[in-house]
Amino acid sequence: MVQDRPDPASLSSPAVSSIGVVGGGQLALMLAQEAPGLGLQLHLQAASASDPAVALASGVVLGALDDVEATAALARRCQVITFENEWVPLEALQGLRQAGVRFLPDLDALAALMSKRAQRELLQKLALPTPRWCPLEQVLAPPPAPAPGALESPQSGVFIPPGALGAAAPRRPELPQGFQFPLMAKSSRGGYDGKGTLPIADQQALEKLLATVDPAGWLLEERVAFEMELALVAARDQHGNVVCYPLVQTQQQQQVCDWVLFPAPVSHAVEAFARNIAASVLTALDYVGLLAIEFFFGPAGLQVNELAPRTHNSGHYTIEACACSQFGQQLRLAALLPMGSPEPLVPGALMVNLLGRDGTPERDGADCQALAALPGAHLHWYGKSESSPGRKLGHLTLLLESSGSEALQLEAQAKLQEVRSIWPLPQEGELPLE
Repeated sequence: MVQDRPDPASLSSPAVSSIGVVGGGQLALMLAQEAPGLGLQLHLQAASASDPAVALASGVVLGALDDVEATAALARRCQVITFENEWVPLEALQGLRQAGVRFLPDLDALAALMSKRAQRELLQKLALPTPRWCPLEQVLAPPPAPAPGALESPQSGVFIPPGALGAAAPRRPELPQGFQFPLMAKSSRGGYDGKGTLPIADQQALEKLLATVDPAGWLLEERVAFEMELALVAARDQHGNVVCYPLVQTQQQQQVCDWVLFPAPVSHAVEAFARNIAASVLTALDYVGLLAIEFFFGPAGLQVNELAPRTHNSGHYTIEACACSQFGQQLRLAALLPMGSPEPLVPGALMVNLLGRDGTPERDGADCQALAALPGAHLHWYGKSESSPGRKLGHLTLLLESSGSEALQLEAQAKLQEVRSIWPLPQEGELPLE
């Protein structure tokens, strides 16, 4: 049974009344939908006047997300700036920070999360579990230098003067000790929804990758034999208090999130470990804001896959299923309000992404009506100006009523089949686009 949410009128007056968001996509849209209930004005820095969040914003500055002049104009309209995603020019924004602009999360805390390599180094420093990895350039590491003076032929033992061998042949890339194919190659920056992630099956695939990318911008990671993927959204306020939303299971299709199930079908011990990992990262960075963590779970236990310093696709279910949604929580933290409760209001929920397919606006509209009519369904349509195969056009949250983990999973499977009968996934091989 759904519990009542707190009455917005009973909320404390925010210390901050005007918030800026760098970005105008679906995450900013859901922030804008939450802002009026908290008595907040939301101003955007949007790349286009057609971005989903623009229609609901109190004010808009048009400019690319890396346009620091546009961010400076945004800062003149608000008291704090937060972000829709982490792809922002941190170094260029430092001047605004030094001039007194408040960012949430703080730029120093963001710096440790801006690349997958930085994330892996942070997790390694904190002794938190993650798949074994190495920088891609490590496969090009030169062999140990010979002793000064001369070389000795290993076949004949004959003394060879320096320079007699001529120019050295290019060295074949070699995996570091302990690594073996197959592996995963990941772009250190900018990868999402399957972009910047490549399977490396053998030596030939490795050499092909090295011929097409800058090794300094990539890392290699062992392929993890996992049973399921999990995710957790956590928040920390300026006083050091940490709250965590429920751990969820996520399912990927063609490397794009297909659905999210709350609660995750794992033990309390696994969830407690995930919460401890979140608290460790947030505290180590003195991080104030929302942080999403993606995990692998399998024979090797719980391993951190990726960190996202923002609201996250895996947390969309919180809009209907929790006392305070992840979007309300981000706004509360920015406005210096007390954190809201992350506690669930329902036994469970299934969130299904609605991905672009080979259809028409008329068909999409009719199918959205059919989805919204499903029992316990809540439709969120982002209003994007273009539809491409695999692009996230909206999501559907279905509240679950069953008691017990097994019954909840069966209910979720049945509801997922209903959704897919109306809105099928894109065809195999169609490229995902955010």
